[in-house]
Amino acid sequence: MTPPNKESTTSRMATPGQPRLLVEERRQKILDLVEKQSRVTVPELVKRFGVSAVTVRGDLDALSRSAAVIRSHGGALKRVGALQDVPLNVKETLHHGEKVRIGHAAAQLIRDNEIVMLDSGTTTAEVARHIKFLKLKSLTVITNALNIAMELANLPHVRVIMIGGILRQMSYSMVGPHAEHTLRGLNADRLFLGVDGLDLDIGLTTPDVLEAQLNAMMIRVAREVIVVADASKFGRRKLSVIAKLETVHKVITDDKVPPETVAALKARSIEVVIV
Repeated sequence: MTPPNKESTTSRMATPGQPRLLVEERRQKILDLVEKQSRVTVPELVKRFGVSAVTVRGDLDALSRSAAVIRSHGGALKRVGALQDVPLNVKETLHHGEKVRIGHAAAQLIRDNEIVMLDSGTTTAEVARHIKFLKLKSLTVITNALNIAMELANLPHVRVIMIGGILRQMSYSMVGPHAEHTLRGLNADRLFLGVDGLDLDIGLTTPDVLEAQLNAMMIRVAREVIVVADASKFGRRKLSVIAKLETVHKVITDDKVPPETVAALKARSIEVVIV
């Protein structure tokens, strides 16, 4: 990613009365527009977000380098398959503050001598980063994510069980029959599950079929299922269904989730933690 310029933290040219957007929020909205209408132009984005053309081009260049969009003259186009998934390094920049808070709150639930499972994803990676600061004597972490395993690799009191399988370069996760076979012989006290979509009717979803199958098995071998997801994931539906909401015990999210959605989750006996 290019070094931040003067407009890298907030939109410097927001129109009067319009709230300024953080860079990650603006880029997520650009991705949403590309997904919805297949193409965007620089003038269109300048007008919509009230920022300079230089800032918009920087946003599109960053998204293009991360394979989230195809850069075109004067704008950007939707990639084939971009509707299905977004690269991990793009996701890391989106709603970062919320993910840090969610990761901290999730890590506080972990107790000594537990076996916890961390699915791949940027929010679960924040859970792993906060595990480093817990005063635990012993912990076992099962994960299918290379980046999460590396986060915990140097902690002497943490035993990391890495699930092997087929590497998904988009998410640094291991999936497929080998990963599922390994999981059948394991169990966990808690599963921290990141999702790309949480819909009250469809349930939990993710873009990749193999990832969804592995996530479903993770749910089956865990005693408690905790979904960690920022508000942008709510109301979204991705290609592959992981499980119905009835399999979830707890959801940790941020305060941008609509109150009616929170009420609907609680009505299904799902505990909701707002951070």
